[in-house]
Amino acid sequence: MKNPKQQTQEVLLPVRAFSRLSSGQHLGNTSPPASPRISSPRLRSASRTRSGRIQQWQSHGPSLQVQLHHHQLHQQRSRDLVHTCRKLLQRFAAFILSVLLRRRGVFLLAPLFYISGMLFYMSYIPMDVPVVSNTLPPGSSYRSPELFRLLWPKMQNSTSFFKLTDAWQKMKDGGKWRPCPDNLVSSKGLQNSSGFIIIEANGGLNQQRSSICNAVALAGILNATLVVPSFHFNSVWQDPSVFGEIYDEDYFIESLVGTVRVVKSLPDYVLASFGNNRSLIPNIKVKAWAPASFYTDTVLPKLLEKGAIRIAPFANRLSFEKIPLEFQKLRCFANFKALRFAQPIAATGRRLVELMRARSVNNDGKYVAVHLRFEEDMVAFSCCVYDGGEEEKLQLDAARERGWRGKFNRPGRVNDPAAFRRDGKCPLTPLEVGMMLRGIGFRNDTPIYLAAGKIYKADESMAPLREMFPWLQTKETLLSLEELEPFTKFSSRLAALDYTVCLHSEVFVTTQGGNFPQFLMGHRRYLYNGHSKTLKPDKRKLAVLFDNPELRWETFTEHMRSMWRHSDSKGRELRKASASIYTYPVPECMCSKESGESVSSAQQKTINVSSTTEDYF
Repeated sequence: MKNPKQQTQEVLLPVRAFSRLSSGQHLGNTSPPASPRISSPRLRSASRTRSGRIQQWQSHGPSLQVQLHHHQLHQQRSRDLVHTCRKLLQRFAAFILSVLLRRRGVFLLAPLFYISGMLFYMSYIPMDVPVVSNTLPPGSSYRSPELFRLLWPKMQNSTSFFKLTDAWQKMKDGGKWRPCPDNLVSSKGLQNSSGFIIIEANGGLNQQRSSICNAVALAGILNATLVVPSFHFNSVWQDPSVFGEIYDEDYFIESLVGTVRVVKSLPDYVLASFGNNRSLIPNIKVKAWAPASFYTDTVLPKLLEKGAIRIAPFANRLSFEKIPLEFQKLRCFANFKALRFAQPIAATGRRLVELMRARSVNNDGKYVAVHLRFEEDMVAFSCCVYDGGEEEKLQLDAARERGWRGKFNRPGRVNDPAAFRRDGKCPLTPLEVGMMLRGIGFRNDTPIYLAAGKIYKADESMAPLREMFPWLQTKETLLSLEELEPFTKFSSRLAALDYTVCLHSEVFVTTQGGNFPQFLMGHRRYLYNGHSKTLKPDKRKLAVLFDNPELRWETFTEHMRSMWRHSDSKGRELRKASASIYTYPVPECMCSKESGESVSSAQQKTINVSSTTEDYF
């Protein structure tokens, strides 16, 4: 029997390394390849030594060989254990699968097992979930009162002003354009009428005005006789006025003699051909912004066949593009010359202008007019949030339901007040208008006329504006109750008074889009040598500035004056193809001095004088 030492040597014999032969010594073809590189740093360093280190290896040979043997045994046991565990897992999985296949109802619990497993697994994974900030982008919130409290002391102590008489730098050159109404109408005379057209003008004062002017142009295109337009009663405006109660009907008809035939009513013989029933007259449905070709190709044959047609509604039913020049000029003639307010409106409007000029003696009779759209229905329609209280929400929800009956609650509609404010769609408050004007450089004694309806929360919202501009006036403060009484129940007639005062102001400030400022800007361009003399603020920029309660006064005034300079430079603009000729009358509706089309000095004097008479009231 062999002793343990001999057994150990026999076991370790296959592990022993091959002899390391010196250069040139071989054992024939049976020699093994070179030994692998020793990975251990300690052993590598030992292999680099010569006889001394090799002897050290040999001297410790038996104990090191035992350690290697034990290591190999440990590795073998580990492999066996892994193999055994793998078989057990396979058997367990096979058992579970067989149970599931025999009892299919267990599959109903599979989602529960899956979710539980996922939750268990996820609980061991660190999840650095980013925190979503509730901070809205700049310009999303109404914080103007906070900014006002910060800037008010600076406003009171500011000494940087500019004169109202020198407000418009771009007006100093006198302008290149002049009104020339005689050049707007054709002198070639009228041919036989194609028939009668009956127009129904809908909307408020200036939307009705647009329909009237378009109807005159259409009558010219079709060579038809125009029946004085009727006004559709609007549930929002609630004004039952007829044409002759707002405009001078006789003057309107007479001014178009020789250009367009206009009659007050449909002749009896024509109405008799329809059984004396106006509703039997064909009503032609026309798409918005229809070109002239649609009327000549589609409407004219029907007019020639029937002798009379109706078009209702007619707002925005005639395009501004692809209209012959003579009919574009006809639009301007109707707007700037033929349409004149009825005598009661004209007289009261003239008195308001005189009262404002009397209060502006320190500014050569010049004053500022602000069109403020902060009535309850306007605030409700915008869906914007101001103080954000529950009372405001209930009031505006009720106003929306009264005026638009569920329009804002329809499925799929998204009302985002913050986005509306950032996009400049929220009406400016009286406070914001006052801050803007003071930031531009208007003194607190500047005479200001406020054109507005019934202001939402008037006592609260108007207080800071009156504090900034104590000389603020309205038609209610300028006129007595007796003078104002004939107009109080008629929104269009009240709007006509505001239109008149704004038209003759030195500065007109628009705070919200709509037909009122658009028509006023065009009318002012026609009167003031092509310049609208209108401040049109950048409401997107204002929303961002007003949403910063830490804004410095110097920075605020710099932005406001930049906005003023931009409005001055944009005061003179030529009309683009698709733009409204009522807002941009240049070049079709005015004469240029450079082209030699300017009117004579006598004609110009007449026009300048008439600008202060009833022709423009």
